[in-house]
Amino acid sequence: MTKIFNLSQIKEVLKKLDPIQTIEEGFIAYSQGKTVVPPVGELIFKNPPGDMHIKYGYIIGDEYYVIKIASGFYENYKLNLPAISGLMLVFKQKTGEMACILLDEGYLTNIRTAAAGAVVAKYLAPKIVRCIGIFGAGIQGRMQLQYLETIIKCKDIVVWGINQNELDAYKKDMEPLGYNIQTTLNANEVASKCNLIITATPSRSPLLHADQIQKGTHITAMGSDTHEKIELDPRILQRADIVVADSISQCLSRGEIYQAIKAGLLEKDKLVELGNVISKKELQRSSEEQTTIADLTGVAIQDIQISKAVYEALLS
Repeated sequence: MTKIFNLSQIKEVLKKLDPIQTIEEGFIAYSQGKTVVPPVGELIFKNPPGDMHIKYGYIIGDEYYVIKIASGFYENYKLNLPAISGLMLVFKQKTGEMACILLDEGYLTNIRTAAAGAVVAKYLAPKIVRCIGIFGAGIQGRMQLQYLETIIKCKDIVVWGINQNELDAYKKDMEPLGYNIQTTLNANEVASKCNLIITATPSRSPLLHADQIQKGTHITAMGSDTHEKIELDPRILQRADIVVADSISQCLSRGEIYQAIKAGLLEKDKLVELGNVISKKELQRSSEEQTTIADLTGVAIQDIQISKAVYEALLS
């Protein structure tokens, strides 16, 4: 009989795991061509605005393959409902039998996304981070900080949000964890004070512009996971010293890289893939003067890695 695990079981077992290491290993395998990851399946909704993604695949020779379904409906707050939902299905690679259903309600997607942000910071962030900027005061904006703290020793944070109520809630939640939180509705305030910036919004117009970005800044952009969304002025990528894609093939059809190439401001040959950055020191940040960008559109290998790790831990 197929095993079904609920969110509380999943959260409990996650305490025993190291998602950052798990996700890092997955990106390396992906960039080394050791995975099978088909193009993303998706549905886009307009009224109300939302999207649903199906991401799936496997590591060649591994025990399992995974199918992840995740949705984001960004006006759910009006109904007092979470914006993100979903589940992960784990199958045995040799027989096709379903091994388990992880009813994670989108939680594992948030975990693997936050872990990817930490992986990026490990190899691309400046050595001295003066202040961390967060665009987006939702769940991902909170998780990014919590996973970054294992990599970046900085507690000074400037958070941008769409309204003061959500910013006040963010500050109330995060300051007891030891962060010094400043909130703002002005994007330029983030850009002027922070040299490590994370964008985690479903924006469809740029939040940051090229003339705002200080030399030596690192930006991890993770909100733009469809071809309609955009958080960064494409000229930011044009001017950057290093532009990293979680998946080059995927970033050619969605995300910040897609937008910059479409605008004629970025060439494909400038791109480097995250798994290669991890494994090759010469592709990592080498100077505090470099401006670096990572475009994280969310790759199935992250879902494969996190769901496999959770399932195996639940079995043990």
